[in-house]
Amino acid sequence: MTIQYPTFKAAACHASSVFLDAEKTAEKACDLIAEAAKAGAELVAFPESFLPGFPIWAALQAPIYNHGFFRALVSQAQKISDPSIRAIRMAARRHGVFVSLGFTEGTDASVGCIWNSNLLIGDDGAVLNHHRKLVPTFYEKLVWASGDARGLRVAQTRLGKVGMLICGENTNPLARYALMAQGEQVHVSSYPPIWPTRPPEEEGAYDLRRAIEIRAGAHAFEAKVFNIVASGFVDAAMREALSNANKASLDIIDGSPRGVSMVLDPSCNVIGDTLSEHEGILYADIDTGKCVEPKQFHDVVGYYNRFDIFDLRVNRTPLEPAHFVEAVVADSSEAESRRAIQLNGNGGEGHRPYQEAPEIYSSL
Repeated sequence: MTIQYPTFKAAACHASSVFLDAEKTAEKACDLIAEAAKAGAELVAFPESFLPGFPIWAALQAPIYNHGFFRALVSQAQKISDPSIRAIRMAARRHGVFVSLGFTEGTDASVGCIWNSNLLIGDDGAVLNHHRKLVPTFYEKLVWASGDARGLRVAQTRLGKVGMLICGENTNPLARYALMAQGEQVHVSSYPPIWPTRPPEEEGAYDLRRAIEIRAGAHAFEAKVFNIVASGFVDAAMREALSNANKASLDIIDGSPRGVSMVLDPSCNVIGDTLSEHEGILYADIDTGKCVEPKQFHDVVGYYNRFDIFDLRVNRTPLEPAHFVEAVVADSSEAESRRAIQLNGNGGEGHRPYQEAPEIYSSL
């Protein structure tokens, strides 16, 4: 059988959230999906924590002043079955496009535990992958919990093999290699609008744009993949909300380098436009056949490696706070009892990774 190399148009949304409003942000996402689909895009990527906005306040003032922001974010955190996520899934199905969506995820297990998560949604609205950021970065640890590797996967789609990592995970060589080793062809990187680490006037302040360019180029070149980068944007409403809490933060917000959205090819060349200082959607034509030739030079998951020396193991077991064993009904047959015990011993239905329980994720 001849190998097919899909071609398609990708879109990266360099866009602001409707700050701390999941419903309105979802409406904006649906409008952007419709616009990108009309322009011929088949894969639409959104920034990190696009739904309902990136918690940049954690960088701007001491945590003792941020309880209100945290409560607001938790109140807008989404589960996959929640209406705002469902609306975006239905938009993906309606327009026949794949969508990569960054969102803050909540859980029924806790009123205050949230994750920095990303969904890959299929062109039929089904969830193809659900990833939680493995380790929140620097001050993000004051907001989000650490994820597990349940979503450290590459999805096989009609567009090719698609993987995704969130912001600083693109600096983690083992996380990136885990995706390379699954045959990744198209990578989606999501980033915040700004990410200050010092007052902008101080020496050593973090340059988010330059960091994105380095990381995006490194993965495109090392993995020999197309890298679609989507960063957030600070709009007037977000700026006002943050400055109302702390007027001194305005100088940091206005002086910090902005994120950048772009698409790179497997040779690390930027293709199409880049966006940084203005909102918009950028487009790039992807030809996955161009991933092949560079593999002749450096195929780090093939003949440019030494598997007798290096051995990477990835634990993708979903981690849950508790495993509950239900009592066996008294009048159950012995066979039914054994089956119940066996199921509960495996953690129960809620413990299965989504690949083994697709009905939970595919239903709209």
